[in-house]
Amino acid sequence: MESRLKNDGEAAPALLQQELDRIVLELRALRKEWRQASRPEGVTYELPSQDTLLVIVRAISAALFPRHFGPASLNADTIDDFVGRSLDSALRALVEQVRRELLLVKASATEDADALEPKAAEITRAFAANLPKVRALLESDVQAAFRGDPAARSLDEVLLCYPGVTAVVRHRLAHELYQLGAPLIARLIAESAHSATGIDIHPGATIGGSFFIDHGTGVVIGETAIIGQNVRIYQAVTLGAKRFTKDESGALVKGAPRHPIIEDDVVIYAGATILGRITVGKGSTIGGNVWLTNSVPPGSNITQMQARNDVFIEGGGI
Repeated sequence: MESRLKNDGEAAPALLQQELDRIVLELRALRKEWRQASRPEGVTYELPSQDTLLVIVRAISAALFPRHFGPASLNADTIDDFVGRSLDSALRALVEQVRRELLLVKASATEDADALEPKAAEITRAFAANLPKVRALLESDVQAAFRGDPAARSLDEVLLCYPGVTAVVRHRLAHELYQLGAPLIARLIAESAHSATGIDIHPGATIGGSFFIDHGTGVVIGETAIIGQNVRIYQAVTLGAKRFTKDESGALVKGAPRHPIIEDDVVIYAGATILGRITVGKGSTIGGNVWLTNSVPPGSNITQMQARNDVFIEGGGI
């Protein structure tokens, strides 16, 4: 092997072939050990592709909002054809990605892999049937962003330019797949949004309509969070877990409710951290940089000082 790595202009000696052979063998042994620990004997699998899923998400986004994310040449005579072709291509590709995920969780080597494709097609059909509902929810999100930001000049600007809207578009798609039984694909889509926007929303989070994330960088929303209608949050807000339940063996209990419930018409300002399975009551305002671990009643107005004192009066307010 003649390849060389250069450092400060000097040629470094190539690794001897026997050294490379040793490294390759050690890596093979580690892969084998990994497979034996994590997979049933004899089960093969193909991983879903994040690159392919990103193409699928972009195609579906263009089908949902063709004037914004489709080609500029679209007109009234061609738009429906474009939407149909985009969906057909994206959904065919999605079936294969779902099949790959189902293959990953196949119970044993004897389970019929051929039976997974019909199941993948069923999940994809259910996902497709929910796309009109997703579009309606996203319209409410775009309207909420336009109403909630005095700098927004048009709905088009909001849809094309706002990272919070980009993250919510992908979350709504990911959440549908998560609920339908494709959580890995959902997580890959969520991570594509995280990488693009700095907004980390677990696809398991349940989020009502008219949801607006302003600015958005550093927002974290956990798996079991529940967010009501007409909620607005700002950058660096965390809806997280306060502690993690463990079973008798000391392993973390997966999927247990551990994130906040945010009721309708709540505003959460920048840097606020809300932890645990607590409830923020309807119409409350959580101030910037507040650290909140107790439930608050509807109509509360929480500041840093009030949160530190942890004194909340039942029935609203502080």
